Amino acid sequence: MTSVTASERPSYSPDAEVVEFCSELIRFDTTNYGNGKSNGERDAAEYVAAKLGEVGIESTIYESEPGRASLVAHWEGEDQSADPLLVHGHLDVVPADPKDWKVDPFAGEIFDGCVWGRGAVDMKDFDAMVLSVVRARQRAGVKPRRPVRLVFTADEEAGGLYGARWLIENHPETVADCTEGIGEVGGFSLTLKDDVRLYLIETAEKGMNWMRLKARGTAGHGSMVNNDNAVTNLVEAVTRIGNHEWPLRLTPTVKEFLKTLEDVLGTQLDPEDMTETLAKLGTFSRMFGATVRNTANPTMLNAGYKVNVIPGDAEAHVDGRFLPGHEEEFFATIDKLLGDKVQRETVIEDIALETEFGGRLVDVMKACLAAEDPQSRTAPLLMSGGTDAKSWSRLGVRCFGFVPLQLPPDLDFMGMFHGIDERVPTASLEFGSRVLDRFFDEA
Repeated sequence: MTSVTASERPSYSPDAEVVEFCSELIRFDTTNYGNGKSNGERDAAEYVAAKLGEVGIESTIYESEPGRASLVAHWEGEDQSADPLLVHGHLDVVPADPKDWKVDPFAGEIFDGCVWGRGAVDMKDFDAMVLSVVRARQRAGVKPRRPVRLVFTADEEAGGLYGARWLIENHPETVADCTEGIGEVGGFSLTLKDDVRLYLIETAEKGMNWMRLKARGTAGHGSMVNNDNAVTNLVEAVTRIGNHEWPLRLTPTVKEFLKTLEDVLGTQLDPEDMTETLAKLGTFSRMFGATVRNTANPTMLNAGYKVNVIPGDAEAHVDGRFLPGHEEEFFATIDKLLGDKVQRETVIEDIALETEFGGRLVDVMKACLAAEDPQSRTAPLLMSGGTDAKSWSRLGVRCFGFVPLQLPPDLDFMGMFHGIDERVPTASLEFGSRVLDRFFDEA
């Protein structure tokens, strides 16, 4: 693996525009409400296209439906014979209620050393980092080692049916020649000791099944005895699912993470008892705790139309996530918990992913992090949620979560995802831009 020395590198600042871009992207209200409803994705895609166009990179915008826009651009590399690298980010965000926030979630305010707003960490931070690095390199005439396919998608927050999934089904040629890719979620630091930061690179994701549960019963007057109440039948099933204790299951990714954790902490961890391990991980424990077992969380209930009328049907929604290799166990358990009075149907589903924490691209990530942070260590991450990587993988792209951020030890970073007062430190954005700049030299 070759390296570009400081004396060989043309003078440019890969982090010069990243804070500005992050703030400006947040100001596009790209709220994704699900069920095909969204705001602003076309406007945000046109903004990205304009910023790339200013430095000579042409983009193509694809719309799955009016306004549901995804952008694809080709960035020429030094070795045009090499397989292109996919670099992907999404432009949509989850809803935010302004009354819950300290600031307007779509104002992109900068204070207390952070950029605040919906999407600051999920994932307009990475979108901004990519734009800042690409523009700086283009202006300096510094190409990446190999061709790069830049993709900014719609609808990631609702499963990608109008974004990445639509692209691979309708325009697979946009990324079909890519063999590897980077995107969310991973690359951020977890401070375990004063002298060690562990950077987590995502190599696996849980599978997803968002399901609708339906219970049928006998409609009737609310004052009468009714032994076939749809609401009761549904709630009993939902309670069984919500209270179920899923067994511990350690995937290869998690086993390697725990091995690295033991090495960093200088202590042995009991793989059969996660209590001690979770206590050492601080706020990150909320995500990690979901990566050692399947999960199913009831999230929505709907039944009835009048207090004195027993409805004939009732519905609930459950967010189900299964570990790589444990899909059959997940559905067998769900069906047992449902019983014979409730049926399930799939609303949105997607695959689980897992790839080896090794190879040239992983070596490059490690080296680039170490060059900017000599106190860095790396470990693989199993993501409890999902990303557009699920779609790209269907075309054979080996995907990693790599959004490099050196974070303050006391920042509840995982709480920022879909949380209130979402924010990213400006210093973290600048750090990530410098790491990405090195990454494009070597990847």
